[in-house]
Amino acid sequence: MRVRVDDERCQGHTLCHHALPEVFLLREDDEHAYVEIEVVPAALEDAVREAACTCPEGAIRIEEED
Repeated sequence: MRVRVDDERCQGHTLCHHALPEVFLLREDDEHAYVEIEVVPAALEDAVREAACTCPEGAIRIEEED
């Protein structure tokens, strides 16, 4: 699984970061989320899916790998 945050859509609600701070980091200047490592460890995949569901802007993009 890969994950990224759409910079155009993120509004800095920080819900994803609070749900999963080891994956979703916040920029200091505007508190918009980003991910440093796009490939999600298998143990965190369900948590990433849940965090994506909490985003009111739908800014979190998940790509399932075959």
